[in-house]
Amino acid sequence: MAKELTEDRLSRHGGAPLRVAIAVAVLGVLGMLIVDHGPWNKPKQQPAFMASYSSTGEAARAAGAQILPTEPKLQVEPNPPVPRPVHPVNPAPK
Repeated sequence: MAKELTEDRLSRHGGAPLRVAIAVAVLGVLGMLIVDHGPWNKPKQQPAFMASYSSTGEAARAAGAQILPTEPKLQVEPNPPVPRPVHPVNPAPK
């Protein structure tokens, strides 16, 4: 019985796709590590003039951009075509 089991395991040919998948996964992880932690990927320091503004608006004004306010909302909103949430579509039976 033990001899039959070892012969079955030796005659199997299903390991190639698994080996290819493992090789692709290992190469992918190594590639990500090289790209993310390579010598060309160093943190960049900001110049002093870029870091001196406390808001985006200040930085935009300093760069010469014109800041415009958004359009105001309508005072009266139109009624939606569906019933309001306080009035259920199907009232509960009494």
